[in-house]
Amino acid sequence: RPGRPWTSAAVAAPYDHRVDISAGLVIAGAIGAVIGAMVTYLWRFSERTQRTVAEQPTPVVPPGAELVLSVLSSSAVLIDSADTVVKASAPAFAMGIINDDRLEPPELMSLVRQVRRDGQVREADLSLQPKRGTTAHIHARVAPLTSRLILVLADDRTREQRVESIRRDFVANVSHELKTPVGALNLLAEAVGEAKDDPEAVVRFSSRMHLESERLTRLVQQIIDLSRLQNDILSDDATA
Repeated sequence: RPGRPWTSAAVAAPYDHRVDISAGLVIAGAIGAVIGAMVTYLWRFSERTQRTVAEQPTPVVPPGAELVLSVLSSSAVLIDSADTVVKASAPAFAMGIINDDRLEPPELMSLVRQVRRDGQVREADLSLQPKRGTTAHIHARVAPLTSRLILVLADDRTREQRVESIRRDFVANVSHELKTPVGALNLLAEAVGEAKDDPEAVVRFSSRMHLESERLTRLVQQIIDLSRLQNDILSDDATA
């Protein structure tokens, strides 16, 4: 009205409730988006964690296998599906059948692949030539240990093979050598019987029989010595 002073109440704009509702909706939407993002992140993190745990590879070497390999007198080697040596005992390295992480002799690797194909245990006597240049004779036993591992056990039979070769040669030679004194003794015995009335001939034949009997005794002693040598080797192998 004219002449009436203006007051703050008179000039204040009317209050609009729609502003508060819109602001509340915006804040609620922002909070919902943050919560949704956090839930999605936690869900994906949990899924990745579970997948990582589930995809952890099982140990290649079974628990306790390393301890067993360390006490074996045989050369022991574990080979995986990629033909890689994953574990080997000290005698295996000393025998020279391992080169870096590979089983060196192709004959042994052939046995390993055959066992991997059909799962059947195999044994074989092999003559190998490691890098040191000497021929080694081994008895190998190959068997599946797990679905991924093949176990190779190898025993060095080089010394036994050498003794066996000497024995065969010796027996062949002795068999030939024994024929001479045995045949001579038979002939001399007949000669002594026929010369019973000739003392000088009897003395001569008996002297010859004595020489042949000494020769026969030496051959028998050599056979006994060879037998003792074989027994000593067997005793050493049993206590090794």
